[in-house]
Amino acid sequence: MSLLSDELRARIGTEVTYTAPEELGRAAIRYFAKAVGDDNPLYTDDAYAREHGLPGVVAPPTLICETNQYADVPPDADGYAGHDWHIDIPGSRKVRGGNTYTFHRHVRPDDVITATWRLEGATERRTSGGQDMLVVSSVATYTNQDGDLLCTNEETIIYVARKEDR
Repeated sequence: MSLLSDELRARIGTEVTYTAPEELGRAAIRYFAKAVGDDNPLYTDDAYAREHGLPGVVAPPTLICETNQYADVPPDADGYAGHDWHIDIPGSRKVRGGNTYTFHRHVRPDDVITATWRLEGATERRTSGGQDMLVVSSVATYTNQDGDLLCTNEETIIYVARKEDR
């Protein structure tokens, strides 16, 4: 039985764009760095950042990818408030396949972030145990108010058929 429905196949190529309602801000940068336990002074000290060739403080690289500061999306039933394709494949379990990040430019406190997600593809495969699985790939591009490319995030989500349901 195929996990790739005609409905999902028709959604391939769909894009969704989220733009932050305001600048990222120094406080968000400082709080995120503290939350992830990174005390690099590039994130809090303008003088230190300038000594290292930057115009001032910058954000930890994954801040724009790991927060929903760019999206005005209400939390789902699990409390997640970021982008989701809301793909429901009955009889399967959802597994994160991973992310690959490419950082193109430092993010500054005055940047207004826009994230554009594109549903790239869905490929049917089989696990080594013989279960059907569907590998769904997405790409998010993050830009600032000037259109500068900040980061690319390639994401893979895997749906594995439950043995008891197949």
